[in-house]
Amino acid sequence: MSNPYLSIVVPVFNEEENLPELLPRLAAALAGIGKSYEVVLVNDGSRDRSLELLREAAARDPHLVVIDFNRNYGQHSAVFAGFEEARGEVIVTIDADLQNPPEEIGKLVAKMEEGYDVVGSVRVKRQDSLFRRLASRLVNRVTSMATGVHLSDYGCMLRAYRKNVVKTLCQSKEISTFIPVLADMFAGRVTEVPVAHAERLRGESKYSLWKLVRLQFDLMTSFSLWPLRSTLAIGVTMAAASMMVALVLILGRIIEGHEWAVSGVFTLFAVLFFFIGVLLFAIGLLGEYVGRIYMEVRHRPRYVVRQVFRSGGGPQ
Repeated sequence: MSNPYLSIVVPVFNEEENLPELLPRLAAALAGIGKSYEVVLVNDGSRDRSLELLREAAARDPHLVVIDFNRNYGQHSAVFAGFEEARGEVIVTIDADLQNPPEEIGKLVAKMEEGYDVVGSVRVKRQDSLFRRLASRLVNRVTSMATGVHLSDYGCMLRAYRKNVVKTLCQSKEISTFIPVLADMFAGRVTEVPVAHAERLRGESKYSLWKLVRLQFDLMTSFSLWPLRSTLAIGVTMAAASMMVALVLILGRIIEGHEWAVSGVFTLFAVLFFFIGVLLFAIGLLGEYVGRIYMEVRHRPRYVVRQVFRSGGGPQ
C-alpha cells in the first residue's frame, strides 16, 4: 500500500459528544482537498465512550487509524504517538473539539505546497472568554521572549509539518516538549496563516487554569535558561541595592549623626525576609531544572500504547 500524501493527527480525550460531528466533517474536508489521506486518532486515556466510537468508525473507514493509550499522558504525548504512526508527506494536527474547523485544513495544505516546512495558524475572531484571550496574549509574549521563537499563536493546535521535520521531532527524546517551539527550531521555512475559530458547543476544555500555568512553566524551563538568568540578574541587582543602602546608613551615621541610620529593626527584618524569599525562589527554580535533568536521565517512555486499530476493527 502506498503512503498517503496527508496524515491528520487528532488527540482525543473525552470527546464522545464531538466525535459524531468531527469525523464526517473531517472526511468531507479532506475529500475536498483532493489528496490521498489518513486520519490518526489517538485516544489519550478517555473515560467516556470515545474509544468505542473510534473503533466503530475505524471498522467502517479504511482511512482511519486509532491508537489507544493505557492511560492519560497529555495532549503533546498523544501528538507524538500520532507522529510516530503517520505515513504522510504532510502531517497536520488538529484538536477534536471542533473549535478549529476541519474545513480550514485546506489553507494549511495549500501553503505547504509553496515550499514551507511548517505552517502554523493564527485564530481570528476567537470565541473564547475575555480572560482566556488575555491570558493567551500574555503567554504568547512571554513564550516568545523566553524561547526566542516568534509565533503569533502558540496555543492553536491546527498546524502542518513536513515529514522530515516530524521525523526529527520524533528523534528528540526530551520528556518535556512543546511541539510548536521544537518544530520551529528544526524547520527551515516557517509561516502562519489566519484561520477561523469556532465556539466550543459541546464538552468542556481539557486545560484548566492550573494546567495552563503548568504548561507555560514547563515551556519556559524546557526550552530556555531565561528564568535562571533572570534570577541571577535579580540577585545581582538586589545585592548592589543592599550595598548602596548599607553605605547610605553608614555615611548617615558617621557624617551626619542621624539616629534613623541605626534604628528601624522591623524594617531590617522586612528586608531580610524579602531577601530570604528571593533566595528560596532561586533555590526552587534551580531545583526545577535539576528535577528535569533527573527525569531526562531516567529515559522513561513518553507514553504506552495499548492497541492500534485499523480498518476491520481488529487490534494490532
